Amino acid sequence: MKATIQRVSRASVAVNNAIVSSIDNGLIALIGISSDDTDADLDYIARKLLNIRIWPSIASSGGDQKAWDTSVKDNGYEILCVSQFTLCGRLKGNKPDFSKAMPPLQAKAMYEKLLDRLQKDYDADKIKDGVFGALMEVSIQNSGPVTITLDSSKD
Repeated sequence: MKATIQRVSRASVAVNNAIVSSIDNGLIALIGISSDDTDADLDYIARKLLNIRIWPSIASSGGDQKAWDTSVKDNGYEILCVSQFTLCGRLKGNKPDFSKAMPPLQAKAMYEKLLDRLQKDYDADKIKDGVFGALMEVSIQNSGPVTITLDSSKD
């Protein structure tokens, strides 16, 4: 399973010119599910999304802030997940090949399981998503910029 995450000050997803989901401060996570992904891959990505420390420490009365010290959970921020099978693509010549992506019915079930895990392990109201399989317009205001790629098969 792959996730390209970005620290954002705002992000939204629109389908047919209508906003279906949006967040303010938090993470946007573009999620690619490979045909050989298992629950262990899902667990890895969920754990990293909730715990990756990409914000500075929360300011204290007399201390210095440390960079890369707090997570989305520490700050009470939101996560916007967007299914993106193209993360599992590779090039054959100049043409993309998506044969390593999990078939849509299985991928949808795995993606929904990931959302359920995030909601269970954090705060259900802070986990948002797009529309699985839809043609989406994703708006991202990257904060930093900070962009990190996670790959459960390599990390």
